[in-house]
Amino acid sequence: MLWRLRISSSKWIATVASIWILCSCGADTFSIYSSVLKSSQGYDQSTLDMVAFFKDFGSNSGVLAGLLYSAITVNNNFWGGGPWVVHMAGAIQNFFGYFMMWASVVGLIQRPPVALMCFFIFLSNHAAVFFATANLVTGVQNFLQSSGTIVGILKGFLGISGAIMVQAYGIFCKGKPSALILMLALLPTFVSIVLMSFVRIYEANTVDDVKRLNGFPIVALIIAGYLMIILILENIFSLPSWAHIITFIFMLLLLASPLGIAIKAQREDSMRFSQMFSSESNHSKENQAKDSLEYHELPDGEGQVHDALDDKILPYEDQGMNLLQALRTINFWLLFIAMVCGMGSGVAIVNNFSQIGKSLNYTAVEVNNLVTLWSICNFVGRIGVGYLSDYLLHTRGWTRPLLMAISLAAMTTSHIVFASNLPGILYIVSILVSLCYGSLWSLMPTITSEIFGVRHLGTIFNAIGLACPVGSYIFSVRVIGYIYDTHAAGEDHSCFGTHCFLLSFLIMAFLALLGCLAAIALFFRTRQFYQLVVIRRFKHYLR
Repeated sequence: MLWRLRISSSKWIATVASIWILCSCGADTFSIYSSVLKSSQGYDQSTLDMVAFFKDFGSNSGVLAGLLYSAITVNNNFWGGGPWVVHMAGAIQNFFGYFMMWASVVGLIQRPPVALMCFFIFLSNHAAVFFATANLVTGVQNFLQSSGTIVGILKGFLGISGAIMVQAYGIFCKGKPSALILMLALLPTFVSIVLMSFVRIYEANTVDDVKRLNGFPIVALIIAGYLMIILILENIFSLPSWAHIITFIFMLLLLASPLGIAIKAQREDSMRFSQMFSSESNHSKENQAKDSLEYHELPDGEGQVHDALDDKILPYEDQGMNLLQALRTINFWLLFIAMVCGMGSGVAIVNNFSQIGKSLNYTAVEVNNLVTLWSICNFVGRIGVGYLSDYLLHTRGWTRPLLMAISLAAMTTSHIVFASNLPGILYIVSILVSLCYGSLWSLMPTITSEIFGVRHLGTIFNAIGLACPVGSYIFSVRVIGYIYDTHAAGEDHSCFGTHCFLLSFLIMAFLALLGCLAAIALFFRTRQFYQLVVIRRFKHYLR
């Protein structure tokens, strides 16, 4: 049958391949192996936070990935064309960076200088942004009419990859953080090389995509719920090794389930195309136009702008902005400031989970559970807000910058909650901050594609993503690291009690509020644009 011939080459299979690649990345697992990195290299907290900054800088320095993606997609003859080139570049960096880190930690090579270790961790995490760019931008171009949903799906699975890696770590690494570093060197490299040829851009889209695409968030939420149940059981009971293996196998089966959604969607597409072609002799050209694809891909820009739209909101509309044009707009910098304040404080917390937990007398197992909890809630924030932003935009006219302002306001509250010193406060903060942090990663690329266009999306959203390492440096190194070291004592540079991080959280709350104000300003500046362009364009798809 036709659908069987085309099943290996469709945007649905490309989406599943992207999901599996991103699931293997092991995002936000630094806090698990940071302790062995600190002890084996003899770092104090400020030095460890400096290393963590280069981790964040690498994982968000995606301008090169964006430029490479733009080059190979605009000119398909470039090295054979296709996003696989970006995947291969990421795989090489991932293996080399993590392998050299592992070799340093286990003593296979001589202890490197701090600058060289910063380079290793930068390179290993720089690979992740190549994987994210190749899959995210391809997904947006394959599902332009549901950009918020597809961004939420892909960013969500990237966010939950940390929880998946923690499960694998408990089974295969036997609690050895150094073994986790080796796993991070091997697994993402292998998975991306095997699946990268399936991730491609497909121009044909239909309105039915919206309904069928919604199957992926359902599966994703089931996986998140399953991981949450496993986390609760592990905190209540001491599960034997065979139980861990069974739960891990079942999790792999859940991760395989998106393939069923893709196969069903591709079969329906092929059947529709077959029916359309078979009825050509019995229909006029006008009727054929009604039966053919109801959605047509927009030009590279954002579409025709209403004459009343202020040209300061979106210049260069016909072609979509490039990076230099975007840098000259106020909207770019408002979005950048909001991300510095929001993403920076969020990543500073996850980088310091081990030290925050130790200061509050949390065990190593509890810290690992916090990482899993962060990963799950980060995932729910990404995928839930991605879907919710599409729904509210299309049904209520709520723009995405407004949702971003709400997320930053909630993050401000979360930082203040830490000062309450309630029992289990770190669990509460982990849930609240990770939900908000995940929502920002879902909203930012979608807002970028809508305001600046999709032609140079990979370059522009990765440039805005630099806000994360900038914020990480400010919050992790200059705020958390400095304040912690002033309270630390002893040879291991340790601090115990809520006072170790209280002032840091209050400072982060103030700056998160500043980010909220920037998002509100972006909302008012783009409100007219959303009403005249974005919402109107979606209605055009439904005609």
